Amino acid sequence: MTDRDPLEDNPFDTERLAVQRLRNSRRTIDEQLRRVLVGQNEAIEQLLIAMFVGGHCLITGAPGLAKTLLVRTLAQLFHLEFRRIQFTPDLMPSDIIGTEILQEDENQKRHLKFVRGPIFANVVLADEINRTPPKTQAALLEAMQEHQVTAAGQRLPLPHPFFVLATQNPIEMEGTYPLPEAQLDRFLFNVVVDYLNEDDEVEVVRRTTRRSAPQLEPLFDAADLAAFHEVTSRVPVGDPIVRYAVRLAAASRPGQTGTPDFITEWVSWGAGLRAAQSLILGAKGRALLQGRSHVSVEDVRALALPALRHRILPSYRAEADGVTVDRIVQQLLAHVPTP
Repeated sequence: MTDRDPLEDNPFDTERLAVQRLRNSRRTIDEQLRRVLVGQNEAIEQLLIAMFVGGHCLITGAPGLAKTLLVRTLAQLFHLEFRRIQFTPDLMPSDIIGTEILQEDENQKRHLKFVRGPIFANVVLADEINRTPPKTQAALLEAMQEHQVTAAGQRLPLPHPFFVLATQNPIEMEGTYPLPEAQLDRFLFNVVVDYLNEDDEVEVVRRTTRRSAPQLEPLFDAADLAAFHEVTSRVPVGDPIVRYAVRLAAASRPGQTGTPDFITEWVSWGAGLRAAQSLILGAKGRALLQGRSHVSVEDVRALALPALRHRILPSYRAEADGVTVDRIVQQLLAHVPTP
């Protein structure tokens, strides 16, 4: 594990050192991840960006594409406490947050004691989150937004940093519950994990049929991530780039002035303010991850799909025409002029 740069230093020195440190560590990060993971370069980059800026992620992909392995590997790389919650139709909020139990002390007096649930970890994997009813899904809302939970009449802070990385299967719809829009909006990105090409699948089969699994060497810890979050907030972004992100989000809303015709035809509900915030925050993380201390328009455009695809609700006309959300976002990128 590497030594940490103190945040008490001059903020400009801290930012410069953090950018340099990320630039020097990027190759090592990739080397460590490639010991376990094969392919999925875009998904890995988007998850790394989310962790460097402190955002939650929804991971969408068919079964057997190593979504759980991807999350567990990132938690090991950053030496973070990891908990996995398998979401099922009978899962209760207390199974996530915790519950009070009756205990008897040494004086034979009974009292209630709160036993913390798996939500009290740095990285919480909500596996197949859309398999549990909305009441249980809502148990994550306060944790994702305020990094705290309310239990036993008390507000309990969660560990810092805190990430919810939720997976869902887009194929099997029977016995699932769509995530409420309010909860979807709290995910920084919707990361799509797709099938590998033939060479990558061959490599996966070759690796997974061996006896020994490779061991990862942690590169950062929770304090390192907290320092990176602080530095990310100070990355400068030009006003034209901020305005471009806002216009991208606004152009996705039907019925507004200047909304393109294809949005009115294909979209029932567009992206809100959090979409532009996610674009700019993610662009800052992407710039740092590439060793730059400033944000470019390309950073925003590169993250438009993961930042917008779960915030745009296609209309029945779009579904009838076979138009996907990704296609709508790509047309938005072509329609909104760049600064």
